Amino acid sequence: MTTPILSLEGVSKRFVKPLDTAQKIARLLGSRLEAQVVRAVDGIDLEIAEGEVVGLVGESGCGKSTLGRVVAGIYPPSEGTVRYKGADTATLHGRERRAAELAVQMVFQDPMASLNPRLRVVDIIGEAPVVHGLVTRRDVDAYVCEVMTRVGLDPATRKRYPHQFSGGQRARIGIARALAVNPKVVVCDESTAALDVSIQAQVLNLFMKLREELGLTYLFVSHDLGVVEHIADRVAVMYLGRIVELAPAEELFRKPNHPYTQALLAEVPRLEPKKKTFSALKGELPSPLHPPSGCHFHPRCPFAMPRCKAEKPMLKEVAPGRFSTCHLNDEPAKAA
Repeated sequence: MTTPILSLEGVSKRFVKPLDTAQKIARLLGSRLEAQVVRAVDGIDLEIAEGEVVGLVGESGCGKSTLGRVVAGIYPPSEGTVRYKGADTATLHGRERRAAELAVQMVFQDPMASLNPRLRVVDIIGEAPVVHGLVTRRDVDAYVCEVMTRVGLDPATRKRYPHQFSGGQRARIGIARALAVNPKVVVCDESTAALDVSIQAQVLNLFMKLREELGLTYLFVSHDLGVVEHIADRVAVMYLGRIVELAPAEELFRKPNHPYTQALLAEVPRLEPKKKTFSALKGELPSPLHPPSGCHFHPRCPFAMPRCKAEKPMLKEVAPGRFSTCHLNDEPAKAA
């Protein structure tokens, strides 16, 4: 089998808030205060093939953006291994490490927050290629013009600042900055969430065009299931730091397996003649500071059994190419 361009093996990411001085003193005096640990990503296994588009969906706070940042190398994993073309990125050095780092780039959700307001666009896009020796300072202006043209921006505007562009144009600047270092994988973190529907469609079409022209691989992080349905080859559904279902997009949207996926898709508006009563997913998303035992979804699951509270379900293949973490798949009634 072909080696996946990206693979995650048991990847977890924890954020720890240590005790301050007063809390440490209180602990010495007998208090049971402990450092707060948020397990934002909890034991993720995922493989992405070259040229593939994998959608990553879930509620706000489920850890999908954190996972995207781990994939992009912005956050180091607390546990587990991130591999690029089979090589553990944590063990690479020198040119190999730099090549792996440049190969995976990220397009952020809010361009105004991720673009330096003090820099002109020519510097925003051209800075990294010059620093990494991909282009000389003499040629950077022409190089930036070429990249801007590729993403549908007028090169004549390269001397402007980010605030002088519209939201859709700023999104394209973020894409151009990522493409400027010739990546192989692009992590898109809610890259179209803040755009109008018409502009959103244009940016999505641009992503697909760039995929064909440059052979890009995408990890597309989004809460918009309608967008993911049309852009992704496979979809991974996250809940409280874990992937609960992974399947080809068409099959997942046609017949979801995990109860959480079923609940998410039940709330997607559809243009159907029959009437439908919408009801929000019951219960609040549990705190990642104190996640539920066993299956994280069991407090909100209508099919929860005693086993769900005690035993963590593993991501298992329930059909060719389909994976799910649900104890119901082990029940005779479910199998039938």
